[in-house]
Amino acid sequence: MPVQLDIDELVGRARDGVPRAIARLLSLVEDAHPRLPEVAAKLTPHTGNARIVGLTGPPGVGKSTSTSALLTALRAKGLRVGVLAIDPSSPFSGGALLGDRIRMTEHATDPGVFIRSMATRGHLGGLSWATPQAVRVLDAAGFDVVLIETVGVGQSEVDVVKLADTTVVLLAPGMGDGIQAAKAGVLEIADVFVVNKADREGADATVHDLKQMISLVRREIRGPSWRQPIVRTVASRGEGVEDVVRALDEHHDWLVRRDELPRRRAARARDEVEAIAVQRLRAEIVDLRSGDRLTELAERVVARKLDPFAAAEELIGDLRGS
Repeated sequence: MPVQLDIDELVGRARDGVPRAIARLLSLVEDAHPRLPEVAAKLTPHTGNARIVGLTGPPGVGKSTSTSALLTALRAKGLRVGVLAIDPSSPFSGGALLGDRIRMTEHATDPGVFIRSMATRGHLGGLSWATPQAVRVLDAAGFDVVLIETVGVGQSEVDVVKLADTTVVLLAPGMGDGIQAAKAGVLEIADVFVVNKADREGADATVHDLKQMISLVRREIRGPSWRQPIVRTVASRGEGVEDVVRALDEHHDWLVRRDELPRRRAARARDEVEAIAVQRLRAEIVDLRSGDRLTELAERVVARKLDPFAAAEELIGDLRGS
């Protein structure tokens, strides 16, 4: 007999900070449970208080180590912190490989920290499709800061900027990151640059390259804008992490002063609504496919009785009539 879900009780326990309730809500999100709209409706009035910080960058720059060090610094300030560590999907189970959570075991017993590994499940952009709803769960559960660590797939992981109030881009010396940064367009998404492993040879050159690129971009910007700081860290030893926290605070204050925070969050909500609508439309198309309607249209295109645009119009007409 299926277990009956009491959504009100579950949300109430999550609001009280009960880890099992938070984990259960996140599982409902990842599984796209049929009652997820009800969950979102119950959570939404309690959201909007958490600061959302995204951490991204190429593989090997120490994102997980930096996230763990940042956790320690934020907890020292008395802040409750939720972490969504987006891991590559297992090719066998589709689940997360849990690498990030394994590297953050020192925080496992801290009641002020909640860490969840989430699988990308084939979603591009360095995030899981369920990440926006997962952020909502942690926000409603009363966490002061939500850290989103991307999967580390390189140049495609720019979706984090659509979710974060502040986006941190990590680079490291000796990895050709200056060139990669230019290719990836991270100058557009970064609010704070962190050069990790700054004790290595080449750190000065990496910082110099970043400063030059930032200067070039700023020449094209008219009017006052946020000047991205470059922070050096050695996350494995906790060096420079306080400077990262300071940069995050300064950026948050800038967002508030410029009324930029509401604009970013409105854009985030717009993208989320659009994604949910597209997902539902895709599900309806799958239903039509299972009923051979899409196959029929495809066969008419192949037989040159119909062009693909006209076929798409017919498909849309079917959706509107459903």
